[in-house]
Amino acid sequence: MMESIKKLREMTGAGMMDVKKALADADGNEEKAVALLRERGIARAVKKGDREAKEGLVRFVVDGNRAAIVEVNSETDFVARNSDFQAVVEQIAKAALDAKTSDLETFKNFKVGNETVGEMVAATAGKIGENIVLNRVEYIEGTQVAGYVHSNGKIGVLVDLEGGDDAKAKDVALHVAAERPQFLHRDEVDSSDIEKEREILTNKALNEGKPQQIVEKIVEGQIGKFYQEKVLGEQGFVKDNSLTVQKYLGDAKVKKFIRFEIGG
Repeated sequence: MMESIKKLREMTGAGMMDVKKALADADGNEEKAVALLRERGIARAVKKGDREAKEGLVRFVVDGNRAAIVEVNSETDFVARNSDFQAVVEQIAKAALDAKTSDLETFKNFKVGNETVGEMVAATAGKIGENIVLNRVEYIEGTQVAGYVHSNGKIGVLVDLEGGDDAKAKDVALHVAAERPQFLHRDEVDSSDIEKEREILTNKALNEGKPQQIVEKIVEGQIGKFYQEKVLGEQGFVKDNSLTVQKYLGDAKVKKFIRFEIGG
């Protein structure tokens, strides 16, 4: 058995578990096992694995207070716009909701019918003829969960809001897609990064000839702007820049946001 596995792995480039399963399904017949691997797209997909997949789609599924989001990459934008590829990505997003995991390897081994998610991706690569990569998955259970996908399918967001309604949650998801916040709260920013930024800004102000007595005030103002650019609640709200996101939300609070962007 081990010799057959080794032989088929060398012939097809497929992984050990895929080869073992194909041999078992073929009752040990090597020729039938190779045919099964080809039918499943696994051998062909592995050979394409060294080609970069930088395009693709982001999709999410929301069910009540639960949601999942996935990023599936392709080599070309042409394939990302292919209806067969889009249907598979939708199926993978639905599977992510059932799998209830944010661990990529666990999700790849999650069964959908008679095949794993990883096998589904490999079969899609074989059918389409490009390297297809399941890049990321996130699953959340929250309070008021909403999502947003940009029209080109390359940016997707999930938001969990506490104390607000669905409309506000969706507005925040749209904002996150557009404005790319990096942090939910100030305390998530690494203090050493802030100190480095403060040092750089201080030296810059001094080199520009600013008086020592006002340098600290200038620097603190610029640090404030740094937070306004990076922290979700402090950003100007995308639909009304006269408000920060937190002012728009009022008493509601964002508990979590997830942002996927192709190539990001």
